[in-house]
Amino acid sequence: MIASTANYLWCVDDVLGHGATASVFKARKKRTGEHVAVKVFNEVSYHRPLEVQMREFEMLRRLNHNNIVKLFAVEELASKQKVLIMEYCSGGNLLGLLEEPEHSFGLQELEFRTVLECVVNGMTHLRENGVVHRDIKPGNIMRQVAEDGRSIYKLTDFGAARALDDDEKFVSIYGTEEYLHPDMYERAVLHKPQHKTYGVCVDLWSIGVTFYHAATGSLPFIPFGGARRNKLVMFKITTEVPAAAISGVQRVEDGPIEWGYNLPHNCQLSQGLRVQLVPMLAAILEPDQGRCWVFDQFFSAATDILQRVTVYVFSLMQASAHVIYIHHYSTVSIFYEEVAAQTAVQVELQHYLFLGHDLLLEPSMKVVNFPPTSPSQPLILLSRGTETHTGLPHREPDTFPIPSKFDVVTDSHFSRVMVGVVHQYLRMVNALHQNREQLLQGYYSYMMKMRKECGDAILIIRMLNMRLKPCIDTEYRLHNQVKHTSDPPSSNDNNQKMRRIQDLLPVYDAGIRDFQNHLEHLHVELAKYFEGLALDKSRQRMKTLLEKIMAIHQQYRKDRLNGKLSYNDEQIHKFEKIQLSTHIRRVKGLYRVDCLQKYKDLLTSATTWSSILHNMQSRLEDFGHLSQGLMADLEMFEEHQNKVLDNILLQPNGAKQEAAEPSRDKDQMVLRMYHLKEEMEILVGELQCNNSIIERLGTPAPAALKPDLA
Repeated sequence: MIASTANYLWCVDDVLGHGATASVFKARKKRTGEHVAVKVFNEVSYHRPLEVQMREFEMLRRLNHNNIVKLFAVEELASKQKVLIMEYCSGGNLLGLLEEPEHSFGLQELEFRTVLECVVNGMTHLRENGVVHRDIKPGNIMRQVAEDGRSIYKLTDFGAARALDDDEKFVSIYGTEEYLHPDMYERAVLHKPQHKTYGVCVDLWSIGVTFYHAATGSLPFIPFGGARRNKLVMFKITTEVPAAAISGVQRVEDGPIEWGYNLPHNCQLSQGLRVQLVPMLAAILEPDQGRCWVFDQFFSAATDILQRVTVYVFSLMQASAHVIYIHHYSTVSIFYEEVAAQTAVQVELQHYLFLGHDLLLEPSMKVVNFPPTSPSQPLILLSRGTETHTGLPHREPDTFPIPSKFDVVTDSHFSRVMVGVVHQYLRMVNALHQNREQLLQGYYSYMMKMRKECGDAILIIRMLNMRLKPCIDTEYRLHNQVKHTSDPPSSNDNNQKMRRIQDLLPVYDAGIRDFQNHLEHLHVELAKYFEGLALDKSRQRMKTLLEKIMAIHQQYRKDRLNGKLSYNDEQIHKFEKIQLSTHIRRVKGLYRVDCLQKYKDLLTSATTWSSILHNMQSRLEDFGHLSQGLMADLEMFEEHQNKVLDNILLQPNGAKQEAAEPSRDKDQMVLRMYHLKEEMEILVGELQCNNSIIERLGTPAPAALKPDLA
C-alpha cells in the first residue's frame, strides 16, 4: 500500500521504526526521489490536545544542529492528520547497531568515541536552547553513514521533549523503562503514588545507561530474569547503587547484587579510555537527584575526554598494548607519568623507540610534537629495569552448552549468542596476531639498537687503542731521553695505568664481539618467528568458521519465523545443530591450540631475549661510563707528555754544553717529530671513526614488518 502527502510518498511496509505514539517510514520526495523519513502518528496520538501534538513540531523547528535529526516540513495526509518530514539516516539507529551479534560486547573504541562526541554535541545544543529530551536511549539515536564510511549520530524523537531550565522541574512521565531514572521508574513502571518532581538530570541518567550499553553491549542494571520480568528487583538495584558503582547484576534468583566499579573485561575499550570514562559514568548514574552531576559538570568531563589526543604505546618487555589519553599541550614529563600509571614502568626507566629508531624526548617537550602513532605503529617502550609479561591481552569468553532439545526459538537465540561470542574470538585472534607482530618488530628494533651500540663500542675501543699506543711509545722515548735526569716525565703509577688499559681493551673488545655473535643468533631465531607469523592462517580460518556459524544462525532465524517445521525441515534443523556444535569446538581448538599456544611460545622466547638484551644493555652502559674515564686518563697522559716535551725543547743550553752534546738537540727534534706524527695518525684515525659513524647513521632502518634477518 502506498501513502502520500502533497510532496512525499511511501510504502506502508517500508517501516523504519515503531514507537508508542507513531511509526516512521522510509519515503521519497516526489519531485527529486530524495530519501526522507516520515513520522506518522497513530490514532491515540491524534486524540491528544492540539498543543501537545504541536509541541514536537515546534521543538524541532527551533533546533538546528548536525547531531540532531532535521525537520524538513510538516505535511498533511488526506485525512488532514499532520506528519513530520525528517532527515533520513541510512545507518538505522544505535540500538540496531548494538543488537548486531558483532557488537555483543560493545562498540569498538573509535566508534564509541564517535557516539560520545555526537551525543555530547547534540545534548549541548539542546541545553543551549533550554530543551530536555526526556527519552534518551539507543533507539532514539540515529546513525548516518557519511561518504567516507564514518558514522554521524543524531538525536531524534522529540515527542517527549519540552523546554526546561536547569532550575525547573516537571511531573509528567515519559521514556523507556530500562533507561528511566529510578524516581521516574517508581511512578511510571511500578505505578506507586508519589509527589516527586524531576529535573534535567534525569536525562543524564538515561545518557549514562546509553553510554554503558554502547560500551559493553549490555545494560548496566540487570535483575535475574531480565528488567521487564523482575521490575521490583530492577527498582531495588537502581535505587541502591553504591557510590562509584556503574553496574549491578543479579546472577541467581533472589540472589545478591554484584556491583561493578569498572567496565567488564570483554569490553573493547582500552584501559586509557576506561580510566577517563568510568568516573563520569559513576557521577551520572547516581540515583539521588541531589547528588547527581548537573549538565555543566557532565559537559566539562565529556569535553575533557574528547579533547585529549591518543598516543599508542607498546610496552615491549611486558608484551602489552596501551592507549594514553592526554592533552596535546601536556609535556613529556606528564606523558611519562601517564605511562607509568598504566604500565608501572617508572619514569626514570622509560626509553622509547619509534619506527626502529631511538625517540629522544625532552621533559619540557609538548605532546603535540610527538610523531603520529597508531595501533600498528605505536611507540615502543623499553624499560631499563626488569619487567615481566602482564599476561594475555584478553580473557577467553564464556560459552554455553548447546540446547539439547529441539526448539526453534531457543536454538535461534543460542545461535545468535554464539555468533557474538565467535566475533569476540575473532577479535582476540586478531589481537594476538597483532601483539605477536608488535613483539617481533619491537625486539627486532631493540636488537638493531644493541647492534649499533656494539658497533659504537668497537669504534670507541679502536679510538682508545689509537690514542694509547702513541702515549706508550712517547713514554718509552721520553724515558730513554731523560732517564739520566732526576725528574722523570711520568710517575710509575701512570705507566701502570697505561699498561692496565692496554691489557683491558682486548678483553672488552672480545666481550663486545661476543655480544655481536649473540645478536646474530637472536636475529636468526627472530627471523623464524617472522616466517611463522607470515604463514599463520589462524585469522582466515576463524573468519571461515564464523561465516559457517552465521549461516546456521540465519537459517535458524528463518525457522523461528516459520514456527512449526515439516518433518524434513526439522531433521535438517537438527543436523545443523550438530554442525554448529562441531564448529564451536573447532573455534575453541583453533584459539587455544594454534593462536594461544603460538603466542605463549613467543612470550617464552621473548623472556629469554629480554634477559639477554637487558644484560647486554647494562654491560654496554657500564663500558660507556668506563670508556669516558679511560679517555679522560689518556687526555691527562697526553697533556703531561706535551708539557715534558715543551720543557725539553725550551731547556737553555750553553755553548760548552752544545759542543759537548751535539746529538742531543737532534734527538729531541726527532722525538718531537715522532710525537707530531703520532698526533696526526690519531687525528686521521678519529676522522675514519667519525666517517664510519656517519655512514652507519645514514643507513635507513628497514620499514617492512618482516625484515630479512637471515
